[in-house]
Amino acid sequence: MGRHPILPFALGMTGPRYYMTLKIIGSGFGRTGTMSTKLALEHLGLGPCHHMVEVMENPAQPAHWAAIAAGRPVDWTAVFDGYNAQVDWPGAAVWPQTITAFPEAKVIHTERPEDAWWNSFSTTISKFFTNAPEMDLPPHIHDIFRTMSDWFLKDTFEDHSDRDCAIAAYRANNQTVRDQVPSDRLLVFHVTDGWQPLCDFLEVPVPDIPFPRSNPRDEFWAHFGGEPD
Repeated sequence: MGRHPILPFALGMTGPRYYMTLKIIGSGFGRTGTMSTKLALEHLGLGPCHHMVEVMENPAQPAHWAAIAAGRPVDWTAVFDGYNAQVDWPGAAVWPQTITAFPEAKVIHTERPEDAWWNSFSTTISKFFTNAPEMDLPPHIHDIFRTMSDWFLKDTFEDHSDRDCAIAAYRANNQTVRDQVPSDRLLVFHVTDGWQPLCDFLEVPVPDIPFPRSNPRDEFWAHFGGEPD
């Protein structure tokens, strides 16, 4: 499969409404720069970009993921209706399905060094799932994360709170992406590399602004009213 420019498809079209088709699939785990990548893709005109924050903020999203978690039949165009791109969990948990459902989509696999990923993951996502049942959260947030905990978290990690187990799962996903996604369709992306590799892969001009840097630990916990002790 040859390279194909994406930007023209992301700018929309007039006339009858159609489901959007994903043009970008993100296969990297959370805490690999997914929020920065989301902001970058949206700046390039490739948004809206699906991310866990969309599941929390878009009322149409939780029912889709509850159905996926329950193993019910999936219409992937409906799941991602309204989005041109996807990064982060829960979408990153279903990349083997979406790369088939959207065969023209390019795959951006965000990564960072294993120790850096674990240090971030253990103090944010893993800590959240450990503490969420006792946290004072809106009911719909509790429902969403109960779904995620009972589904992809258990499927992905033998023990998300154990460093060796978590890194083993992280390493396995990184390798599986490399093994299963054709190289001409795949960008293994480190956000520290900035705009150039991303824009080269998408065949778009490099913006004259700094690459977005977002979602540090305190910003993550701000979504949930602060970090628990």
